[in-house]
Amino acid sequence: MRLKVLAFLAALVVGTVNLASLASAADPSTVINAIKQRGALNYPVMSGEEPDFIKDPKTGDWTGIYPDWGRQIAELLGVKINFVETTWGNLAADFQAGRLDMAFGVNPNPKRGLVVDYVMEPIVEGVWTITARDGFEPKTWRDLNKPEVRIAAQSGSTMQVIAETMAPKAQIVLVKNRDQAVLEMQSKRIDAILLADQNSAQLHKAGLGKAIVPTPVLRNPMMTAVPRKEGNEGFMNLLANWSMQQRTLGLSCAHITKYMQDRGIDLSVVPQSGKYC
Repeated sequence: MRLKVLAFLAALVVGTVNLASLASAADPSTVINAIKQRGALNYPVMSGEEPDFIKDPKTGDWTGIYPDWGRQIAELLGVKINFVETTWGNLAADFQAGRLDMAFGVNPNPKRGLVVDYVMEPIVEGVWTITARDGFEPKTWRDLNKPEVRIAAQSGSTMQVIAETMAPKAQIVLVKNRDQAVLEMQSKRIDAILLADQNSAQLHKAGLGKAIVPTPVLRNPMMTAVPRKEGNEGFMNLLANWSMQQRTLGLSCAHITKYMQDRGIDLSVVPQSGKYC
């Protein structure tokens, strides 16, 4: 009888410990609470990526499509925003190092998905394009997949994945950012730059090449990523709701379109894009 009582008490203690552990691990607001306690949202910004990211050279202040969105999330959380300068290719390493709380505008990427969680609710969906030099007018990805074709793509980005997958026979020139790709184009060392639609429309307006949507059309969902941590469910839920509102009410495409129109850029040069309002 004594052994049965002892066994029951032991099971009760183990069950209590397990329940306490589950309760601790199940708090979906752990990440949100940590950001609020810190008083700042760590958010990525990038040079050479206007108008997605615009840095005032005099004040160092950041504006642009993505910084504006970051400020909205910081405001919802009741904290200030701390901009962390990085590149698209370094995002995964930044997440692993604990430098970032989130990032907008990322694409589905299985390798990055090993270290971050994706909010499976796109903010808006665009298309992948190329900006082609004068006299070069490919219509399909097959037209680009030739040894004599030279394509610039940002290192470590989805653009590199697309270039290497859709045009493996081409000469792929990896660059750090869009500004470097433009320099390659101006120096006539490449035939095309692989870009998201609003960026291709911008270069089209600047006379740096022609925006082309090769077929088959490749979709470009703008997703959100957060660090993989226990208790990030509440933060992911907030971001999913924000993203759904942005997309379904047309807020995101209107936001992007306004930034473009303020610069005289017409997104209709890539009519397949869902970013054009």
